[in-house]
Amino acid sequence: MAALLVVCASAVLEDGGRGRRFVLKSGDEAFVVRHGGVVRAYHNRCPHRGLELDWQEGRFFDAKGEVLVCSVHGARYDPAHGGCVGGPCRDRGLTGLACREQEGLVVVEEEPRL
Repeated sequence: MAALLVVCASAVLEDGGRGRRFVLKSGDEAFVVRHGGVVRAYHNRCPHRGLELDWQEGRFFDAKGEVLVCSVHGARYDPAHGGCVGGPCRDRGLTGLACREQEGLVVVEEEPRL
């Protein structure tokens, strides 16, 4: 059974707005965002270069709040599933983590979502 990690209060995540960074017990950095009313969690690592996505802490979306963008080279990812939708990511997507909202909190499972 995967360990659960409370990341933040649900209310702090606005649709297409700032996300929240956090550190997994493994030491890997990850983040949560809300898009289309659903909270999603991903490792904070662009598969193209292995760098963090956010250009400023918590800034993962493009200016319209529609896609996740790597701050270094502009690779674009669909927030619904983490798949590459443009740029040098070449069909490599973000590594997702299982997450959910419960009792007003965003909770993430420590094991990667398959």
